[in-house]
Amino acid sequence: MSAGPTAGDALITGRGWRWLSLFKLKIWWMAPKTGAEAAGVPAETQMLLLEKTGNGAEDTVYALMLPALDGDFRASLQGCPENELQFCFESGDPDVQTKDAVDAVFVNSGDNPFKLMKESIKILSKIKGTFSHIESKETPANLDWFGWCTWDAFYKAVNPVGIEEGLQRFAERLVDLKENDKFRGEACKNLGDLVKKIKETHGVKYVYAWHALLGYWGGVCTSSDVMENYNPKLVYPVQSPGDVANLRDVAMDSLEKYGVGIIDPEKIYEFYNDQHSYLSSVGVDGVKVDVQSVMETLGHGFGGRVALTRKYQHALEESIARNFKGNNLICCMSHSSDHIYSALKSAVARASEDFMPREPTLQTLHIANVAFNSLLLGEIFIPDWDMFQSKHETAEFHGAARALSGGGVYVSDKPGVHDFTVLKKLVLPDGSILRASLLKIWNLNNLSAVVGVFNCQGAGNWTWLVEEISHVPTAVNITGHLSPSDVESLEEITGDEWNGETAVYAFNSCSLSRLQKHQSLELSLVTMTCEIYTISPIQKQSFLHQVYGGAVRFAPLGLLNMFNSGGALDSITGTVDSSATTVQIKCRGPGRFGAYSSARPALCRVDAHEVEFSHSDDGLLAFDLSDGSSHSSLWNIEILYTAS
Repeated sequence: MSAGPTAGDALITGRGWRWLSLFKLKIWWMAPKTGAEAAGVPAETQMLLLEKTGNGAEDTVYALMLPALDGDFRASLQGCPENELQFCFESGDPDVQTKDAVDAVFVNSGDNPFKLMKESIKILSKIKGTFSHIESKETPANLDWFGWCTWDAFYKAVNPVGIEEGLQRFAERLVDLKENDKFRGEACKNLGDLVKKIKETHGVKYVYAWHALLGYWGGVCTSSDVMENYNPKLVYPVQSPGDVANLRDVAMDSLEKYGVGIIDPEKIYEFYNDQHSYLSSVGVDGVKVDVQSVMETLGHGFGGRVALTRKYQHALEESIARNFKGNNLICCMSHSSDHIYSALKSAVARASEDFMPREPTLQTLHIANVAFNSLLLGEIFIPDWDMFQSKHETAEFHGAARALSGGGVYVSDKPGVHDFTVLKKLVLPDGSILRASLLKIWNLNNLSAVVGVFNCQGAGNWTWLVEEISHVPTAVNITGHLSPSDVESLEEITGDEWNGETAVYAFNSCSLSRLQKHQSLELSLVTMTCEIYTISPIQKQSFLHQVYGGAVRFAPLGLLNMFNSGGALDSITGTVDSSATTVQIKCRGPGRFGAYSSARPALCRVDAHEVEFSHSDDGLLAFDLSDGSSHSSLWNIEILYTAS
């Protein structure tokens, strides 16, 4: 098989199955597509999940296909006019060829798609040894803190001159390892001065710097005296036919015209180490590395796309480990399977195309795109949902999604342009966020679950044309149902004696319901609106057995004023003495604490001080955790019940 993609034999006919494809819409990004016929499977499919239903839900079976990396070759799937499914196998280098594809596609089956995906990625990582499951990676600590990105905050208004200049800038190349002139002037002498000022004046904990995998968009300047040490070479990208079969990216047009300054693969670790050691020396804590999938176009003459990508990726990870604490790396524009299956240590990756504040059509597409992409990416990385703007007509929509995503939360607000009513639902006063534990559109916290329901309808198609993306989304009202059974693995946070009953709190409507696991409630949402549900298992706590004959049911909800209410909960225990039974909860704050309690307690205390509380007919128990500026740890909550 040659450097370009070669179609293999048909794998399935597709009849009787429904499928979900994650395919590369652009060279940088994946997007989802669904269908029922094999002919509709798009080129550059990197994950194919198939579903076949029987007479009942218990008869449903899922099959998963993961085109993988096989030696120096990379596989993908696509449909063909004969309604058959084919795989494509390519190296990206005319000198790297083979007649055999032995381990090109991983296939597995099961009755639960989420468990199937996790199990399959773990198995595949052990078989290949070139990447790792997210559970074995170090999580960067900065994910637990609110962040700000300068990109959308400072880019210029669009105009013809700006467009031409912007396209030209894609061809610009890195000439030095240190900061450019923008960071040198009267306000600060250099980058180190700026970082020091940011941290000391504003209490910022982490500062990241941006660079491309090749240094800059166009790589490095081959005539630079500094870059001469790394044996740079000007090469011209060659895109795979699969990439240009979908949506061609304008950035690649510029790179193909002007070329890319690529560093000798044998020198790439030295380059990263020199750059990162300098950044670390001036106080920078980590890096966001962009334009990563460009490597798949540069493999000719370097042993192919897979070998080149892996060489760069592993050198990057080794440099990060040496120069920065905490695995502080964000991978971006990196959805090629060459990169995904070469990520041994990288723990955070952007999960979709950019947040585009000026494109109304793309707001709902962004949320749905990340949610679907996270099915695969969330088993290898913590999905990064990208920045958003708090003072934007879709701020609540984007903010709620990020609150339950399990990833970081950061905005790109222009200075002074903020909506604190949105930010206060995401961020505590100390700057920390209530980050969920897992990585799906539904999520688990320590003691509860959270489900986000989003109406993403009426916004257009995935495979949009550039000139068609500016129309206003159509408002579509949808009625559906929410059930505790929508949360996979809810039993992981319940006790052995749990009978399936839950307390369900709706954030926007402030309503509390009691539902058995397989019961549901109806909801209706218009386009670009959402509702966030906290689902807390109602426990017949053993330490409440002596109260009211064991009739008290209790379920902590967390901070009712936060999108992810249950993310504030740390632990729950209880004590019993002759006079009372006490529920003891450790909770972050400040905010309005809430819980479901089937009986009215005798009193509530916070840090040993009695507080006023309310208890409504639906069982909602609520009281305030004060905004004590000196309180930086967990609040100790005590809820006392006495026998009548």
